[in-house]
Amino acid sequence: MDDPPTDNHKSTDEVDKAVETRENEQEGPENIFQLTIRLPHEPDSVQITVSTNEQMQDIRQILVELPGTAQYSCFHLEHNGERLNDFLELSEIKNLSSDPTFTLVEDPYTEKDARLHIVKVRELIGIEGDRTDLVQGLCAGVSILDLVASQDATERKAFSQGGQSGHAMSDFDLDAPGSICNLPSLPRRSPPKTVKSLALSPWNPPPYNLRSKGHLLYLQVTTNEGEQHQITGHIGGFFVSKSSNSKFDPFPRPSPKGFSAHSLLVLIDKISPSFTASVESLHESRNSLDALSTYQLTNAIPVSPWFVSNIQTALSCHQSDLGRSQESYLMSGGEEAETLRDWNEEFQTMRELPTETVQERVFRERLTSKLFADYTDASARGAVLIARGEVSPLNPTEDENAQIFVYNNIFFSYGADGVGTFASEGGDEAARAATGRDVAGVRAISQLDVKGIFSPGTVVVDYLGRRIVCQSIVPGIFKQRAPDEHQIDYGAVDGPGVVAADDDFNAPFKAISEALKIKPHDVWDKEGKKHHLQGSVETKGLKGTDGRKYILDLYRLTPLDICWVDEYWKEVLPENDSTGSSDLSSRKEAYPHRMTVLRMELVQDLHRIKAFEFIASQQGKIRQDKSLTTSSPQANGEVDTKQLSGSGKLDGDEDNQLKERNATPVEGKPSEESLDMKGFSYSLNGDAFTGQSPKSKEDLATWAKDEHDVREACEFLRNTVIPRLIYDLKEAEVGFPMDGMSLSRLLHKRGINLRYLGRIATLCADGGARLNALRGLCIQEMVARSFKHLSFGHLRPLPSYLVPSCVSHMLNCLLGLGFNSDPKPEVEDHFSAVFGSPNYTFEQLNPKRMQSDILQEVRRRFAFHLDVESLLSVRKGPLLREISLKIGLQLETKDYTFSSHTKSQTDLNAPTNGILSAIQQVNGHSTNSKKKKKGGDRDSPASSVASMPLRAPTTFTPDDIVNICPVIKDATPKSSLAEEAFEAGKFSLSQQQKDLGSELLLESLTLHEQIYGILHPEVARFYVNLSMIYYQLDDKAAAAEFARKAVIVSERTLGIDSAETVLSYLNLGLYEHSNGNTSQALAYFRHALDMVKVIYGPKHPDSMTTTNNVAVMLQHMKFYHDSRVWFEISLKMSEEMFGKDSENTATLLFQLAQALVLDGDSKGSVTCIRDAYNIFVAKLGPDDRNTKEAESWLEKLTQNAVSVAKHAKDLQTRKLRRVQLTSRVALGARAQPLIGQTLTDINPIVASAASSAIGGLDSRNIEELMRFIEGGEASKRQLSKKKPGHSNPKRRGGSTTNVETQHEVTEHGQNTDFFELSMHLPRHWGPAAHRLSLDRTFSVLNRPASAYPGHVPLNGFERVALAAGSAVGALINPRRADLIAALGEATAQPYFITRLRDTLLSNPTGRRILRDRPRITSSTLSLPALRKLPPTSLGATYAAWLDREGVSPDTRDSVRYIDNEEEAYVMQRYRESHDFYHALTGLPVMVEGEVALKAWEWANFGLPMAALSVFAVVRLKPAERVRFWTTYGPWAIRNGWRAQSVINVYWEEELETDVNVLRERLGLEQPPDLRSIRKQILDERRKAKETAGSAKSSKLMKTPI
Repeated sequence: MDDPPTDNHKSTDEVDKAVETRENEQEGPENIFQLTIRLPHEPDSVQITVSTNEQMQDIRQILVELPGTAQYSCFHLEHNGERLNDFLELSEIKNLSSDPTFTLVEDPYTEKDARLHIVKVRELIGIEGDRTDLVQGLCAGVSILDLVASQDATERKAFSQGGQSGHAMSDFDLDAPGSICNLPSLPRRSPPKTVKSLALSPWNPPPYNLRSKGHLLYLQVTTNEGEQHQITGHIGGFFVSKSSNSKFDPFPRPSPKGFSAHSLLVLIDKISPSFTASVESLHESRNSLDALSTYQLTNAIPVSPWFVSNIQTALSCHQSDLGRSQESYLMSGGEEAETLRDWNEEFQTMRELPTETVQERVFRERLTSKLFADYTDASARGAVLIARGEVSPLNPTEDENAQIFVYNNIFFSYGADGVGTFASEGGDEAARAATGRDVAGVRAISQLDVKGIFSPGTVVVDYLGRRIVCQSIVPGIFKQRAPDEHQIDYGAVDGPGVVAADDDFNAPFKAISEALKIKPHDVWDKEGKKHHLQGSVETKGLKGTDGRKYILDLYRLTPLDICWVDEYWKEVLPENDSTGSSDLSSRKEAYPHRMTVLRMELVQDLHRIKAFEFIASQQGKIRQDKSLTTSSPQANGEVDTKQLSGSGKLDGDEDNQLKERNATPVEGKPSEESLDMKGFSYSLNGDAFTGQSPKSKEDLATWAKDEHDVREACEFLRNTVIPRLIYDLKEAEVGFPMDGMSLSRLLHKRGINLRYLGRIATLCADGGARLNALRGLCIQEMVARSFKHLSFGHLRPLPSYLVPSCVSHMLNCLLGLGFNSDPKPEVEDHFSAVFGSPNYTFEQLNPKRMQSDILQEVRRRFAFHLDVESLLSVRKGPLLREISLKIGLQLETKDYTFSSHTKSQTDLNAPTNGILSAIQQVNGHSTNSKKKKKGGDRDSPASSVASMPLRAPTTFTPDDIVNICPVIKDATPKSSLAEEAFEAGKFSLSQQQKDLGSELLLESLTLHEQIYGILHPEVARFYVNLSMIYYQLDDKAAAAEFARKAVIVSERTLGIDSAETVLSYLNLGLYEHSNGNTSQALAYFRHALDMVKVIYGPKHPDSMTTTNNVAVMLQHMKFYHDSRVWFEISLKMSEEMFGKDSENTATLLFQLAQALVLDGDSKGSVTCIRDAYNIFVAKLGPDDRNTKEAESWLEKLTQNAVSVAKHAKDLQTRKLRRVQLTSRVALGARAQPLIGQTLTDINPIVASAASSAIGGLDSRNIEELMRFIEGGEASKRQLSKKKPGHSNPKRRGGSTTNVETQHEVTEHGQNTDFFELSMHLPRHWGPAAHRLSLDRTFSVLNRPASAYPGHVPLNGFERVALAAGSAVGALINPRRADLIAALGEATAQPYFITRLRDTLLSNPTGRRILRDRPRITSSTLSLPALRKLPPTSLGATYAAWLDREGVSPDTRDSVRYIDNEEEAYVMQRYRESHDFYHALTGLPVMVEGEVALKAWEWANFGLPMAALSVFAVVRLKPAERVRFWTTYGPWAIRNGWRAQSVINVYWEEELETDVNVLRERLGLEQPPDLRSIRKQILDERRKAKETAGSAKSSKLMKTPI
């Protein structure tokens, strides 16, 4: 019997044990150690940190990737003179000491080694070129995070230089339509050129006689100096030969140009003087980007954006590169034999690997991820070639749909019913659906990992209108068996009429059926013989010739959706059956196929619900047996289905609820008896309603029961799951989907098939703003999918050259109707001249027919009656994006014109709609050979053009279709080990085991990155989850770091405009705000909102949370008016989405009231708080906490508003009575504005501000009112306590002083919401959710709020006084570091520190420093580790200087008097780097050394404090002053001006750099050793003193007494 899913955390214990075992394995002093590698060339040795568990091939890979050893690719390692095997673990090496040393020995090259070495060198020096890939499109796998961040930095710099205050949201229009042109342009890297060309020489390959002399290949290199060199690749390395373009002499060139080297990299350095500098410039350019944005994707196919800039498509961008066409040869060889892989053997061997230990599981799952990625890539490449007609079929005489192919050891076939297998199920449509379900089935089987059963690798590719199925070749599948043997050993053979049931398949098939909740059952063949099968009869088993058992045809693992079949499917009648026209018409309106199976998620959820019901009934029986009565319906075995979550799950973690129910105590005592689950069983018959014919009454009864269960599941889907999903979306219980992909993920998670989109849209009619938005999204998705199916029909028979014409014409007929109501297809004449003019279906297409076809497809596939008006009302931009993603289009980036009211503007910008070329042709100025009209006199082009009528402009032209990429569906399983560790970590954290939970989370992070690779969609999702957890653990810096990684990986693997990328940007913005980087956070929010408008359109239902967060951030930055505007936008959206009387609206009214107070609108604030109070009273009652707090605010704000009005009236009366105002009275009128207002802001609140000086009419003074508004008085006590949310969702409230976020994490730890910002605003925020920090009038007794922790705002007088006092004090006592620090801060504003910040912003490394905000303390720098570095390294020099001078990096004071938070960090960075300046220059900690260093700092940084510190030279002794003016002063000025700005040095990344190399790079000379000079002088004085003393003693001895 099946056990209920009550022990979901069983894997937690397993992972805990695994981690403990792993820790035990890693114990010992030699687990992690430093390994020294001796090199044959400079640098003579390197040190790397390794583990005893690593293999030698891992060390080889490390050496290949290290910058200092990148020149080596063909080598081996030796230890004590013995060669080490690459597959040997370090722990297995004999006589391995605690500080081992290996020797790198260069090996002779083979042809393969030489080819791969050239490929590596081309990548290292940045000339690998832009490859035109079969699978990857233009700009595949790009990230634009750096562009978004740099744009914000540029805007901030512009604001700063202009003396203005601004922010990223200044000119943002939320209601404006989305435009892809608003997004940052996709980056096109133009790295510095290191050489002009590097390619194989035309003399290649070597002749036979020279191969025997060791010649491998010939190269030609053109350096930046313009010199061309012929190079011979030899077994011993590379050398410059005597060959030229016209003369073949591949032997070494004589001196002085006879250069040679083992590495081609070293050889190019010898022949090109500028090579080293250009390579360093290239590396600096690469290092300016985030490393994640430059790594190559290895375990995932990079996503190609659906829009590409015309910069990428310009002819000038395609550079001449001979090596580009040679790369396939360089990587694969001439015969390409090394690229052929036995995919099936690799798959099955991988599945047979052991999984006993954690290391074995890691290795197996890592291999699985890599193998599936390689196979998917190879399958996609083969499918593209087949779709283009470049691979010959094995059966060319068969019908095209029945043709099969073998390419690269992969079996290809079309996803069509070529042999009539699915004739009764819907033909080609059924076959197409079956292939998609088969991929999902293979993925499920791979995830289950049942021992003893194997499945072929399966991938489905949609390309150019064709669906191509790619499978690894199963051994024996084509073998002809004996006449009395079946081709299939288990399941249906050539249809359900013949059934095989080999007993060897029972055990593995049973394990699969139990896991998938599929019921074993009987089936009958055409002779009436009964066979007992463990799964569906269509699921087949085959014994391969390799002895393995294979499972095939997994498209019907779950039962049919019989309710849908009964309602919308029409039987396919035989061809000879005569039918009326009405029957044919109804058939056209019926669903296209009968392959309508239920989703596996629905079956699993239904199983859990049945288990819950069984447990509840068992507990009820136990209570009844013990005479314990209860009124709870659950006690009697009843389950309230209204409490089920959308996928049929119970609220919360249903598995935990099952465990709690199983352990429910009776009469307060723990239950000692467990429930007997042997009586529970729930599974579904996969062959129900498939035409089986039971014979006996018992079989008939069993079959009827099975069919009843299946029908019940279908009804549950329709009547419970779908309505619950709609309810959750209406009440904002789940995040609202943004596009078709996010909507599909949400429906699939709930177990809902996409064919129910029409039903969902129907149920959403007239359901409010949120449901209307859901209805619109469903209609958009139905139209996009219908267009996809129609386009496949038009594209399938087309040659590739007509695809752009077909696609552009179809888009014009659907989307460009408002711009041109009668578009014509554009086919170029020279194609017709060469290939003729066959009639293709798309040429007869017009807008009316397109609309009719779309409406019919929507009716057929989704059972939804869409009218033309609704079709035309679909948002054009998001629909274009959905169509492009589903077909694989890449369009040119521009604002496409969809309506005629912008035609005049379009005419001005002719290239937008393709009219420029037509005008040029009419005027006779065209340089383009294209003709926009068929026919014409080809012998006289000029007359043809002159007589050609002007074509009306259209929205799309064939030139807009830049590329078409394949759309791939793969069967890659997820890593179970990484998921187990993550779940165990979350469970430990929920049990308040923070240390263990954090350790498990980091373990899961390591597993994710090891198994998937760093760049993978699953890793991106894990980064998102991990950032949320760290944010909740109050580790905001770590949260921001993981969120930043999530953004980059999401952009590269999911798409720069995917819904999950939007989520990552919003989370990153939240975390940056929490870290104090609010300006950067707003830039991320703006970019996210721009993407939302492109993906969905304006006013996404969940944008209200984002707009509210923007308002809070602007309020934090003291942009009070802008904050008010954004609060008003949020309020308007809340009223539209939830109504004017909802709790969400009341909450926003409360926040808006506070914003109005800050903006000086007291009257408006009273109105808002009164409306909020009335709503709270009506919804929550007068005793609710929120109501009481609103009442308190209403009372006091009303009193304040009355006082303000009286003061305004009184002031106006005085102005009328005293016409001649003195200057003194005028000054008094603008003395102290209430809320930071100026005299120019003339409104009543200004007048009331002066009332405190004139005489108050209010019983409270301004300070008391401010304290109240800030949260003082009665509400201050409430602010100090954290207010947990209530269990009742109607009365949730919380204290969230920071920006609110909304999360929904699935039971698998994945995020499904796309506006994830800790709680969800529409349901959770209360009036106490946000507190204000008022910007009061500036004075000594009344300072503005601190901009950062520890900040002390100063006025001008105070700043001058502080500067003067600290300067005098520091001059008197230069050892007073606090006075020097205060002097530096007081004199750095307003110009000097801003200039220093701009220096950081202008440098790539400086920008990274500002972004990362590193700190230099003893906790961030491990001094013991620094002392172990090589003596000449910067880290060791720094540590030695600290030890010698007896100082610590923790003695630097925090910045207090810099007003700008970012500039305060710049000052802190400058201050904490001071000891590095000492270490770099060698100057000691003494007055003379400090004065010299300050002089150098002044010349390099330009800070006044450094210049003022030089005045301390007056305190030096005369000899010291002379030494300063003659030696150290000139040195400081000369080196400070000449050296690079040292503020841009990322010290933490340079710790292993040789200090002399760093000085040379910075242009810094080291001054004379001051301590040595002083020591020498002291020694000389001591010797002179001793000599003088000896002479005096001698003289005294000679003098007579």
